[in-house]
Amino acid sequence: MRIGVPSIIVLAITLSLGSAANAAGQSSSSKSSTKQPHCYDVQVERPKEVKDEHKVAGTALGAVAGGLLGHQVGGGSGKTVATVAGAAGGAYAGRKIQENQQNKTETVTERRCDPD
Repeated sequence: MRIGVPSIIVLAITLSLGSAANAAGQSSSSKSSTKQPHCYDVQVERPKEVKDEHKVAGTALGAVAGGLLGHQVGGGSGKTVATVAGAAGGAYAGRKIQENQQNKTETVTERRCDPD
């Protein structure tokens, strides 16, 4: 028995389509049996990132502001004492203000998934 070229092509196409359909059926059935993890969003409070650990900016700005305010008080040598005292007090206040700002927390959303 002799098979012609068109018959061989039809046979090859039929076999490849049948195996492709069989593979697609197997992959879809294996996907449906795979358990998907349960994922959900959670609100988490974290400390804010500290950019200036030594609080240099708050101390410096407080000293300048305190010195300027102290300079407005008194006269003569009392003016110098008031300026120095204002700068020292301002530096302390500025450092404490920055410390309070850095100790704040922020709320972020995290995605968590339960294991299979």
